[in-house]
Amino acid sequence: MDFFDVSEKVVVITGASGALGGEYAQMLLKANAKVVCLDISVSENISYLEKKYPNSFIFCSTDITSKESITDSLKKTIESFGYPNVLINNAALDSPPSAPPEDTGSFENYPESSWDKVLSVNLKGIFLTCQVYGSEMARHSQGSIINVSSIYGSVSPDQSLYQYLRDEGNEFYKPISYSASKSGIYNLTRYLATYWAKQGVRVNTLTLAGVLDDQDQRFLDAYCKRIPIGRMANLDEYNGAILFLSSSASSYMTGSNLVIDGGWTAI
Repeated sequence: MDFFDVSEKVVVITGASGALGGEYAQMLLKANAKVVCLDISVSENISYLEKKYPNSFIFCSTDITSKESITDSLKKTIESFGYPNVLINNAALDSPPSAPPEDTGSFENYPESSWDKVLSVNLKGIFLTCQVYGSEMARHSQGSIINVSSIYGSVSPDQSLYQYLRDEGNEFYKPISYSASKSGIYNLTRYLATYWAKQGVRVNTLTLAGVLDDQDQRFLDAYCKRIPIGRMANLDEYNGAILFLSSSASSYMTGSNLVIDGGWTAI
């Protein structure tokens, strides 16, 4: 079990105000890691973690599309806990069925501004956090970077899942920007894995499927029928992969893509 020891490691998580990011933070804090949350806003789970773990958790208000903002968060991280050991690039913009119609219409009419916004957060944000935090890790000859991707970065979205919306007159399609940004993560990971290999920095992709989160039952029925395991993931079912990639249990793993998707991409 020592292989999975993350006690006293300094772990930085982007987008930790969200459900998955908050779940990762809580799991790592229970494992005695020091956790730094980077996000633009404070959520209830952040306030909860600040109160429960006052000596091992901090929140840094950070815009991951701004290198200056990320650099400021690195300074605060070092001042509070020391040099970072793990970076989890979890923050991302998505377009669920509840998203504004201008962001989820046909490809032919998809706004350029929406493309720019999603690519800026989902891909440029990882590029910048890796520049700032990864460079610091390389200087200290150690570190693990986990870039979180999606099944829709390796296969095309199954647009039939949203047919019930189109049947109601809502022109909903999973937009191109999400898939393009998540696909870009794969080669960004491979590039950095080989670039920093001699400096002791490991870089891997974690590819995930959907998480159960009070979705419309019609969507759930279509999704669960499509996925081999027959259900969406529970919120805590990616914790094991995060712990594995954060610890020495994955010490010989870099440039890889760990897929946990209930069998979606096996079809």
